[in-house]
Order: sequence, then C-alpha cells, then structure tokens
Amino acid sequence: MPEARLIHLLIRKLENFAELTEEEKDALYEAAGPVRAYGSHEDLIREGDHAHGVSVIVSGFACRHKMLPDGRRQIIGYFLPGDMCDARVFILKKMDHTISTLAPSSVTTLSRESILEITSRHPRLTRAFWWNTLVEEAIGRQWLVSIGQRTALERVAHLFCEIYVRLQSVGLATPEGCELPVTQSELADTVALSTVHVNRTLKELRRVGLVSMSSKSLVIHDFAGLRSLAMFDPGYLHLEGEGLIKDRYSHGLLKSL
Repeated sequence: MPEARLIHLLIRKLENFAELTEEEKDALYEAAGPVRAYGSHEDLIREGDHAHGVSVIVSGFACRHKMLPDGRRQIIGYFLPGDMCDARVFILKKMDHTISTLAPSSVTTLSRESILEITSRHPRLTRAFWWNTLVEEAIGRQWLVSIGQRTALERVAHLFCEIYVRLQSVGLATPEGCELPVTQSELADTVALSTVHVNRTLKELRRVGLVSMSSKSLVIHDFAGLRSLAMFDPGYLHLEGEGLIKDRYSHGLLKSL
C-alpha cells in the first residue's frame, strides 16, 4: 500500500457525509505528505506557531489543549485515527492552542497549497470539510455542557460513549471495547476533575458493571447502561451519511445505536 493510502481512515470518516468519487479520493491521497512517527506527549504544533498545513492522524491519539501560565492544562479536544487536526488552522497567523500526541502516533500533513487546490476543484470535498468542522464544533459544545452541567459520572461516561462511537465509525472498535491510551491525569485534564476524583469515578463505573480501563483500552461491559447513565445521544456526531449507513448493515457496527 503506498504511504499516501494510509489516509484511508480520513476518507472513511468523510464518507459519513457523502460517498466520494474515485477522483475525489485520489485528490486526498495525492495531497498527503510523508508519514511521520511521533512518540507519546510530543507536540505536533505549539501555541504561537504558524501552521503550514493540516495534520491528519493516521494512527494513535492526540489532543488539543491550552496551558495556563502556572502550568495547569485543559484538554479541549481529542484527535483519533482518521481525524484532521482542524482543516482551518493554516488560515491563522499563529496557533492559539497546542496539539500534542497522547500516545505513539503516525501523522501525515495536507499542505496549505493542497487544501486550497482541493477546495477550489472539488466542491463536494469542500462540503465534507465543512461537515467535519461542524462536527468538531458540535463535540466542543458537548464538552462544554459536560463541564457545566454533567456530574462526574456523567462526564466520564459521556466521554467514553463518544470515543467509542467515533472509533466505531471508522472501524476501530469492537463490541468489547476500543483503544483508549490516556492516563487518569489526562482524563482529569479533559473532564475538569481532579485525578483523585477521576480514579473514584472509574472505580464506580467498574463496580456497577459498565466499563473498565485496562492496558490502555476501554473495555465495554454494558454499553446500553453506559449510554443511559450519560444521557448520550450520538446525533451531534452527525454520522447519518451514506458511508456509515452502508457499514451499519454490512458490518453491524452501530446497530446498538
């Protein structure tokens, strides 16, 4: 498989919006630059830097975060395999946040020039990029609601539901669970709780038989129960496109939703 073909997860994700033609897929394949390997907790781009392109997560996990001058951190977004790290960042003169890996990751870059070329020549891909951006914004709204209104159990349960469904949509989850290579400290920075509170919350979720974390994985014991506790409605992820509908019936991935 040519190196560029490694962005097939991005294409699979975009096909949740619309089934892409071979020409449109080839445009994305040709735009992909070399794949670079990163270790855990390496910065893809730092606050204050100028973005020359858009990073695409080929494998691994990354996050968007903000740091306060005293060292406190708020994680404000997760990037999973197949995700573009914001298709609009190259427009900014400088980054107002940092994007870092949470686990060993492979990353490719769509250059500024290639994004402009794609959006000028392929209107349906442009709409797919808009769809992707709107989904990112919808996820951000849900995270804000979690911090403002959900209890600790609901926050963590909702986050787990979201990650699980997002990974299902690109074929990277099973009925038994999915990869989740984050520490309790990183979860705490995500859901705005102390590490001690996150530890108690994870123990409670395991005690009531919903989920457990093991070896950097999320083990699903009762997804229906987890979804009920979180009051999770996957509608904000907007996964109703043609590509996902076909997968529902051919692979049975999201029948429980």
